[in-house]
Amino acid sequence: MLEYTLFQHLPLSNQVELVTRQGTALAQRNHKGWNITLYELNNYFVERWEKSGLEIMGTFKKSASHLAILEPYIDHLEVQPFLDV
Repeated sequence: MLEYTLFQHLPLSNQVELVTRQGTALAQRNHKGWNITLYELNNYFVERWEKSGLEIMGTFKKSASHLAILEPYIDHLEVQPFLDV
């Protein structure tokens, strides 16, 4: 399990590979032409921003509340699968 601070120091290509291979995509949204996917990876949230062949990984401070992170995705979250467990 990769620690949060170690993930932040990885090169972008390694971050993208790790998130797409080991992360869980939770929701997607669009903002100013960017396609943004929210992932959960090792108990923290990561955003992958994509636009015109560019990819940017965004991380959150450990002090960020989960509600604040999830708020932009509320309209796009599918919660029914979690309720059926």
